[in-house]
Amino acid sequence: MNEWYLFPDTLPAGLNPGAYTTVSDYLDALTANARAQRKDRYFTYITSVAEENAYYSSGATAGIGVRLGFDSSNRLFVTEAFEGAPALTAGIDRGAQITAIGTSTATLRTVSDILANGGDAALDRALDTSTAGTSRVLRIIDASGTRDVTVTSTDYALSPLSTRYGSKVIDAGNGQKVGYVNLRTFISSADDQLRSAFATFRAQGVTQLVIDLRYNGGGLLRTAETFTDLLGANRSTADVQAYTTFRASKSSENQIRRFAQEAQAIAPTRIAFIGTGQTASASEYVINAMIPYLHGNVALIGSNTYGKPVGQIALDNPSCPDDRLRVIAFALQNAARQGDYYDGLATKVEASCQASDDFSRPLGDASEASTRTAIDWLAGRGCTRIGASASAQRTAGLFAPAQRLLIAPRPNAAQRETPGLY
Repeated sequence: MNEWYLFPDTLPAGLNPGAYTTVSDYLDALTANARAQRKDRYFTYITSVAEENAYYSSGATAGIGVRLGFDSSNRLFVTEAFEGAPALTAGIDRGAQITAIGTSTATLRTVSDILANGGDAALDRALDTSTAGTSRVLRIIDASGTRDVTVTSTDYALSPLSTRYGSKVIDAGNGQKVGYVNLRTFISSADDQLRSAFATFRAQGVTQLVIDLRYNGGGLLRTAETFTDLLGANRSTADVQAYTTFRASKSSENQIRRFAQEAQAIAPTRIAFIGTGQTASASEYVINAMIPYLHGNVALIGSNTYGKPVGQIALDNPSCPDDRLRVIAFALQNAARQGDYYDGLATKVEASCQASDDFSRPLGDASEASTRTAIDWLAGRGCTRIGASASAQRTAGLFAPAQRLLIAPRPNAAQRETPGLY
């Protein structure tokens, strides 16, 4: 930390590690000053080398394969279900409400009771299925009615682009074709999936895009760079995509990332990015990188993003072979040297539209609220800017996260990059 941390002036002097029972607690204390300044909101942490390598290469993780979130009444819903995982196989999909949880039907407890007696942490413990072979009984309400479903966690690979709605061409009317991409996470297996999606867009002459990053917590910077390259068919290899800047003592590490040529790239005329308070890191990198080139033809749809204009390096400890320190070590800026979006991108984009996350409809559905608003904006129809009025902020909470995901207090590698994952 003393050598690499991006904010060395915030590190406390003489902090005694002996006062802390875990390395994670000690790291949290080391970064407390930076956290108070909103520069490092638990972005520096200890993780598992094995878990991280498995997840970043192929999406390998374990669980029942759902993303969970709350509505405004604090009811728990499935906001996304992943192909090849137990929940979707059992018929549990986006929009299903979970009303009770147990290890058997005899031990079912209502979600409201669990929350009342222990908050999110108790709900996290009740739902913990991160060890393959763990079973839970879930009481579900969906279009089929109310039923109890037993699901047993397993190892599976999370696909960055859904086989159901990861990419498609939407007929927006009047002969207008809109390309839709929903990227769940930035991992290596996303690269070729994105190339395939953009090859389809290119073949069909698509120039307007809806890029859905509403739950995307980030991941690999190199995948974000590839994604941005696919948006740069009309960019020169001299054009700057991003500046990476380390602390002054590490300035020799500074880099300039320029656009690289991708055979499948398109030249978008307008891009509507769907975002929420879970849209972070690599997701924000892609949005920010396009602002200097498309200006008002880039819009943020939904609500404000998380605000993480910094990145981590990995430092491994040979004495503890599965321990990896992820330390915030560099800042990211776009070609216009804009990178001060610690409070999200809503005030940085030149265009934005408020929209809700309508999980009563499938992702990628043209009638889903955020997707519909994005298509309307592409067509030139009006909207209300995110955070445009105090009343809008109070009533809809759209400048803050539009809806709250259930976040594990100590997330594993997959949960960190895929917020709400269980």
